[in-house]
Amino acid sequence: MKAVNKPIRKKDAMALVTGKPVYTDDIAPKDCLIVKVLRSPYANAMIEEINTTIAQKVPGIECILTWQDTPNTRFTMAGQSYPEPSPYDHKILDKHLRCVGDPVAIVAGVDEKSVDRALSIIKVNYQVLEPLLDFTKAKDHAILVHPESDWKALCPVGADNQRNLCASGEFVSGDVEAQLKMCAHVIEQTYHTKQNSQVMMESFCTYTHLDVYGRLNIVSSTQVPFHVRRILANALDIPKAQIRVIKPRIGGGFGAKQSVVSEVFPALVTMKTKKPAKMIFTRTESFTNGSPRHEMQIKVRIGADKNGIIKAIHMYTLSNAGAYGEHGPTTVGLTGHKAMSLYAGAEAYRFEYDVVYTNTMGGGAYRGYGATQGIFALESAVNELAAKLKMDPVKLRELNMTAQGQIMKTYYGEVSNSNALDRCLKKAKQMIDWDNKYPCKELENGKIRAVGMALAMQGSGISNVDVGSVEIKLNDDGFYTLMIGASDMGTGCDTILAQMAAECLDCDVDNIVVHGVDTDQSPYDTGSYASSTTYITGMAVVKTCEKIREQIVRQGADMLNCAEDQVEFDGKQVICLQTQQTISLQQIGYQSVMGGGRCITASESHFSPVSPPPFMVGMVEIELDKQTGQVDVIDYVAVVDCGTVVNPNLARIQTEGGILQGIGMALMEDVQYDKKGRLLNRSFMQYKIPTRLDVGNIRVDFESSYEPTGPFGAKSIGEIVINTPAPAIANAIYHASGLYLRTLPMTAEKIAMGMLKHED
Repeated sequence: MKAVNKPIRKKDAMALVTGKPVYTDDIAPKDCLIVKVLRSPYANAMIEEINTTIAQKVPGIECILTWQDTPNTRFTMAGQSYPEPSPYDHKILDKHLRCVGDPVAIVAGVDEKSVDRALSIIKVNYQVLEPLLDFTKAKDHAILVHPESDWKALCPVGADNQRNLCASGEFVSGDVEAQLKMCAHVIEQTYHTKQNSQVMMESFCTYTHLDVYGRLNIVSSTQVPFHVRRILANALDIPKAQIRVIKPRIGGGFGAKQSVVSEVFPALVTMKTKKPAKMIFTRTESFTNGSPRHEMQIKVRIGADKNGIIKAIHMYTLSNAGAYGEHGPTTVGLTGHKAMSLYAGAEAYRFEYDVVYTNTMGGGAYRGYGATQGIFALESAVNELAAKLKMDPVKLRELNMTAQGQIMKTYYGEVSNSNALDRCLKKAKQMIDWDNKYPCKELENGKIRAVGMALAMQGSGISNVDVGSVEIKLNDDGFYTLMIGASDMGTGCDTILAQMAAECLDCDVDNIVVHGVDTDQSPYDTGSYASSTTYITGMAVVKTCEKIREQIVRQGADMLNCAEDQVEFDGKQVICLQTQQTISLQQIGYQSVMGGGRCITASESHFSPVSPPPFMVGMVEIELDKQTGQVDVIDYVAVVDCGTVVNPNLARIQTEGGILQGIGMALMEDVQYDKKGRLLNRSFMQYKIPTRLDVGNIRVDFESSYEPTGPFGAKSIGEIVINTPAPAIANAIYHASGLYLRTLPMTAEKIAMGMLKHED
């Protein structure tokens, strides 16, 4: 291949490194109204009275909006395909405030100083209610987070607002109880993961204005432009035809921007004032009222025979939706279906779940999307099973892990048609020198070096739901324009899709001009989430290129007075096989835009009935200080099967970044609330994330399988890479200390105190 599987530089690399104005705030004009939100100090309260009279007199204030000034419609802020599985439980502004930071009023003014002044003098009388903060007690609790009668769920996800249930469900295959009774070894444990913030460099930000036709234009840092259009139409109660969404360059998303977080506030201001407006979340707001990973408690029962063959797996997930249900019904499913499918040979499975409302910040999408929490729990349990069996955890995986051609009953009955997990495990074991380092060794300075491991799988888009579309046109002078609806959020999808187009059209990647998302001009795409772009939109590129090649051949044959079946196209020219006459692509391009010519353009969409999983093996070497409990990651080895690697450089960076995030989740990131529901970790002073210096050596390699349903055999890579660090590090800590920590993060304090108790 000439373009695919090559480390080609990102299309936007030079613009980014030279500081070109490409982000939302760069594009917004200087005379935009500044929009901010007055936020609730209480976790559960009703607005009894709100007085904005004095605040409206502050010089420079354009408007102040309260719940009485906004549409009385409920919607979901989750960027998902219609009908959204997330309940319609949101209003732009509501009289009932359900978490600390819920919006009370929207203030817009000519500058930040005047807006801050107005915010400080708005008078609000609250009826403070008792909050429900403990998600383990939320189901059927007397305190209802959403008692309202106009709450509704569009999909049958087991939701019931009168029971504080955002979703509930069950999956059963075989008789788990019967199998567990016959097992020689059973592990039964509960694991707990907390909320995590995505902490993307660019916070939530949106700029809005009315165009010359009076239509609402949204320029926003979003992963889901077409979903934003629909959500805002619902929230503002206006037709979708009156909304245009444009996605500029995104400064990171990691799932946070798969929800409509900042868009509704400046959009409403622009609708009211007819003036351009922008809202940029502060870092504090991004922490306190973003869309973090859902907190979950996962109970695991796993049974094996005396030889270590896993016979039954039972998982129950309790997920904390927080105050609103964005992504609650969908993240929870991945905790079981993605985790249990790593062990597809068991005789019986049961997966049950409840997603509950509480008066804490609402959750959202974050890289891994529930699989991260589920894999931490199940892989930790499998490692505990290995310890009980006194078996090398690598050996236990070799006996049980899913293999090529196997039917994955817990993964919607899909067949594993592209699976290099066995080769990934073998290579990772060699890279980290597992046999010589397992399980641990004590150093002369009293510290302990130990290794740990974990497996992971994810998916490639949402089967039968995600749609990717592209349009390609041939321009005069013979270059192509590639219009896409997928959102490049720093991952390099613009480049990857251009590589695929270049491969199909036998041209240089620089001959493909890529245009980002504009809902007025781009073909429809569900957006960049669920690891869908390479697999779903990539196939749309392949299909579109086939169509445009046919048109080029047809036009060239006409110009050569030759039959279509007697010509070939080599990417540069059309050749008549009989006469050996040629016509260049440039000539064809010019002819296509002249009188008598035919415009050469093609558009195709793609969806898939399957979602082939990528696989990954992660192995870690840590150094543990027995006196302080401090854990340092010395070496992290990752081997990934993402099918054909489209761009090795971008795939490697994706993997390294995901591992770093996973290490942060495992060791540092600790969301905490006080007794009144106020978030304590609201800045980088309290919410610690790892820097590159904190994660030691990260080494990445690939074992390629070939996925027959993917473009050039490719699968996804974006999400899977975050899933192995937490269980692998927990495994290494056990090997070093004898402790199995089942709640994240695994801090030095927990380890030190646990070792003291262990000694007692």
